[in-house]
Amino acid sequence: MTVSTTATWAQRRTLFALFLVSTFNYIDRTILSLLQIPIKRELGLSDGQMGALTGLAFAIFYTTLSLPVARIADRGNRRWLIVASLLIWSTMTACSGLAAGFATLVFFRIGVAIGESGSIPASVSLIADFYPAQRRASAMATWGLALPTGLMLGYAGTGWLEERFGWRIAFALVGGAGVLLAPLVFALIREPGRPAATGEAEPALSFRQSVLYLWRSPAYRLAVGGCTLHAFSQYALMTWNAPFFVRNHGLSMPQVALLMALLSGFAGAAGMYLGGFAADRLSQRDIRWRVWMMALVIAVYVPATLIELLAPSLALSIAMATLVAAVSIAYYGPVLSVTQSLVPTNLRAMCNAVLLLVFNLFGLGLGPWLVGLTSDQLTAHFGAGENGLRYALSLSLLTSLASVAVLMLCAQAYRKEIAAKAKTVAGS
Repeated sequence: MTVSTTATWAQRRTLFALFLVSTFNYIDRTILSLLQIPIKRELGLSDGQMGALTGLAFAIFYTTLSLPVARIADRGNRRWLIVASLLIWSTMTACSGLAAGFATLVFFRIGVAIGESGSIPASVSLIADFYPAQRRASAMATWGLALPTGLMLGYAGTGWLEERFGWRIAFALVGGAGVLLAPLVFALIREPGRPAATGEAEPALSFRQSVLYLWRSPAYRLAVGGCTLHAFSQYALMTWNAPFFVRNHGLSMPQVALLMALLSGFAGAAGMYLGGFAADRLSQRDIRWRVWMMALVIAVYVPATLIELLAPSLALSIAMATLVAAVSIAYYGPVLSVTQSLVPTNLRAMCNAVLLLVFNLFGLGLGPWLVGLTSDQLTAHFGAGENGLRYALSLSLLTSLASVAVLMLCAQAYRKEIAAKAKTVAGS
């Protein structure tokens, strides 16, 4: 009885600490999405430059570094790795307020990316060690609530700080808060013994063996591919949603900050948790529901987003934006659960790092940037005016539509691989 209670406390304490770290991760990402409005005005940047700054400049370093850092997480101490990551990205966020132009903003943004590259793979690996497969989607979704929480706090806090102190002080205060959080996180996280988590030690795999293992899994390839296609439009919308409401519906900075905070915090949190909870429950009837849930919420996301972007009424646009905020990230818990269930424990961080590499390089790296470039072109050459951003975001939805078809194929492959894995375990 004592052992069970201790284990439960360790799970909750670690999950809470990882939730705090991830929350600050998304606060630091969100702050630039909102502050791009005054930054663009003061520094005279284009939509294409802002898209590269919020997406491509960050994603290239974030994704490429996640692979070697994941190797460290699979073999080393994840507690130290997470705390060091938090300190690095928070310091670079604070320094962003010193930027004098596009080049210096890019430099500090790269620093944030370097820091954040170590957080998520190590966190996912820890959660997978602490929670059994039948509870993993719910645990991942609970941890994933840091995304809407971070977005809500980022939008609301950034809007308030920018209005009172300006965008430079806002960067300094948000980054400084992350630095102060590091000692608490270090005190809360404990590194579990890897063999104890699985019942037996597993031999370490080389980098080549790790990549080949993941590549030979059709379900893994399709899950990563499907979610990556959706990430293109998802990240584009997350980056450009605030400017869209300012340009096309005339909202002020405080108004759009409050709207984004409410959408991300409440609708986003509900969608995140319910997506993981429903996937766990329904997968007890048919394991394919872990994948079908992803396809379902993305299928709802496409028409809802189109209505949000094209609706002439502010009320209708906000109503659809609420639904979009709920379904756009509801796949998060299920995809982490699906991919983690396909690999052995000594590949958990690597598995997540490869997912992040493809997901963020294509989604975060290209989505906001290409939508920004398309908006510039539509405005300059086709007379779209303030509607250039609206039409560019609408075109990006084609990738989410394609992701639904890919995920439906993934569901069949996933059932076969899990069945084969269970048969192998039973026969050993």
